[in-house]
Amino acid sequence: MDSADGQINKATDIVVIAGIGYRDRTDATPEPVLKYGSDYFQRFEPLTAGDALKRVPSVTFLSDVIESDAPQLRGLPPGYTQILINGERVPGSSADRSFFMDRIPAELIDSVEIVRSSSARRTGDAIAGTLNINLRDGYELDGGYGRVGGLLFNDDELEPSLGFVWGGAVGPGRLLLGGNLQGRHNPKRKKSLRYKDSPENVADYATEEFDNREDQTDTRDGKDYSFNGSYEIDAGDTNFKLNGFYVKTDRTEDERSFEYDDPTAISGPVPTGNLESDNANVAKIDQENFSIDGKLTHEWAAGKTSLRVGYARFTEDRTETEYEIGFDVDEGDDPEFEGTLTQTDIKDSEFSVKLEHEVPLGETMKFVFGGFYQDKNRRTGIFEAEQEGTGSFDWDQFSQNPTDLAGEFEELEAIDGGDSRIKEKRRDAFALIEGDNGNLKWEAGVRYEHTKVRITDYTVDDDIANQSNSYGKLLPSASFKLALTDRDRIIGSVARTLRRPQFNYILPATLEEEVGDSDLLGNPQLDPESAWGFDIGYEHRMGARGIVGVNFFYRDVKDLIELTNTGEEGSEGEGTFVYTPMNVGDGKVYGVEFDLSTDLGFIGLPNTGLFGNVSWLDSEVTDFAGKRRFNNQSKYVYNFGFIQDFPSFGAAFGATYRKQGTAYSRVISEEITTTYGAELEVFVEKRFGKNFTIRAVGSNLLNGAKRETFNKFDNLADQMDRKFDEYELESEKAGPVFQIMARMAF
Repeated sequence: MDSADGQINKATDIVVIAGIGYRDRTDATPEPVLKYGSDYFQRFEPLTAGDALKRVPSVTFLSDVIESDAPQLRGLPPGYTQILINGERVPGSSADRSFFMDRIPAELIDSVEIVRSSSARRTGDAIAGTLNINLRDGYELDGGYGRVGGLLFNDDELEPSLGFVWGGAVGPGRLLLGGNLQGRHNPKRKKSLRYKDSPENVADYATEEFDNREDQTDTRDGKDYSFNGSYEIDAGDTNFKLNGFYVKTDRTEDERSFEYDDPTAISGPVPTGNLESDNANVAKIDQENFSIDGKLTHEWAAGKTSLRVGYARFTEDRTETEYEIGFDVDEGDDPEFEGTLTQTDIKDSEFSVKLEHEVPLGETMKFVFGGFYQDKNRRTGIFEAEQEGTGSFDWDQFSQNPTDLAGEFEELEAIDGGDSRIKEKRRDAFALIEGDNGNLKWEAGVRYEHTKVRITDYTVDDDIANQSNSYGKLLPSASFKLALTDRDRIIGSVARTLRRPQFNYILPATLEEEVGDSDLLGNPQLDPESAWGFDIGYEHRMGARGIVGVNFFYRDVKDLIELTNTGEEGSEGEGTFVYTPMNVGDGKVYGVEFDLSTDLGFIGLPNTGLFGNVSWLDSEVTDFAGKRRFNNQSKYVYNFGFIQDFPSFGAAFGATYRKQGTAYSRVISEEITTTYGAELEVFVEKRFGKNFTIRAVGSNLLNGAKRETFNKFDNLADQMDRKFDEYELESEKAGPVFQIMARMAF
């Protein structure tokens, strides 16, 4: 229960969950918001905010197996979804401005909100919608609890999970402190079958056009360290709140790949064996995310004024080495050895100020206006060095590693577009009117967002190295909630939203062979995409807390950013071109979302809870080859499950099942079709008194697999004529994960 309800949770209530967790029915604002408290997720012990989001409507992922990083709300690419922490944006590493939700440990979460439409109160970067993660604060908890446990993976690796949270009165206010250590591990196996050229019948690939097979092990191992805190003073007319969180990730990604010239054989190097190449790729990643913001609110004769000041920063240091030995050489030649060192440094910081004032307009309405300022700085450095050579040696891929041959690298040099700085200043103003007429809550407002961008690329000539752009957008919005009865209501909204260009598209550098054999030239003058959209839904309350709802959404997207041909010849000569992104496309997105959260008290089973959601997702875009969906939008996603509680025994168990549909992506020179296996999770819980709970959880019990089909072409002409350069089938699997978790309140 949140602080708006005027009550504070006891630590024992969080450790020992009594009954069934439900999706909350939000009444405070007219916006279409779905809210899920931590009791809705906790029994399945999600590790991250991304894991928790797998159980809410319309969220899909294109992540690797058993990972949930960049959420795709309504199936759209991650950059179309606005991610907020405590209502504020946070920077991340991705060029498309998305934020990886596996950066936030689930233990920090108080609730998750899906904001289906936009409001003038918030920034408009939310074409697909907004995901807001509310972290625990001092008015959410009284007392403390600790968590200790471990996770066992299918390669017998055991990782720790430790944490504590405490909240209570300190001085004139309330303080909350929390800390977590989470071991992360993901051992995967991949297999790729590749075929060359293009026979008349695709079915003939397996027999006529086989090129090579790649076997890969991919292990991701690391530790996450996180801390969060809040301090709040509520002095009646004046309220002050300070929030902060810090997350540090140390991670190693270790890949080993073998390419063979036979679909099944694993003998040694060619020409006497089948091994064409041996590759070792190791990436060491150090990431830090921190955010701090303070909010001061004061009620006085002229209304209610609030001032919020925040600072957020993300840094990533990534060192990656790749060594490969090639044995598929001309007869008599020695094997070829090649090494690459890549150093990536990203620093992204945001300073923001928001001022808002509310003025009552009688007893049923209020007028709200304010402004928003943000200063964003992003510095990216990507540097590479090479190492090449040949040599004569015997090789056993089972006892040796290409890293054994590592030597000195050449001097690091920035890749094209790999040394840049982007400064982005935003100045927004907004105003809205809210009304509450008993059965009808409504809001109507407008927001104006002005953005000025300054781009410096240190890898291009001085005459184009410094460029700037500015744009402004007017974003109207309106929402309502109409109560038909005490149990039934209609929720509707209409809003204009936008999506700012991704960072790598606005750099003035030319990236050779980035589009198949063709080149990509960035465009610093790109404007944001924009969309008009509406949501209309119906909710029905079931029993004391159960809810069933259905929602239809539609988005009309303008100024889509698509790659266009400049007509200039590419670096690879005749038949290749230079492409650049432009605001030239339109698209539409639509779908239906259904969700259910209830117990079965209406049939005499109050301790049995059911939950589930189904989303049917569709879209339409016209690109260089005709009509398609938005890239990587799954056709559907659903999950459902149950929880059975046994109050007299202090025990519970439950299961959840999830499946998302096929996703398709088409860009110049490459087409990818991705399918996913189903996911099954099961938990068993035993409670001991009012202070102690232990849970056993099994996840990925169906050995979920991700399968991808790649159609690859040298250029657009070959793609239109279906003249393949390569056809690839790739599969990725990971085994089940088991965890034991104990919690004790104090």
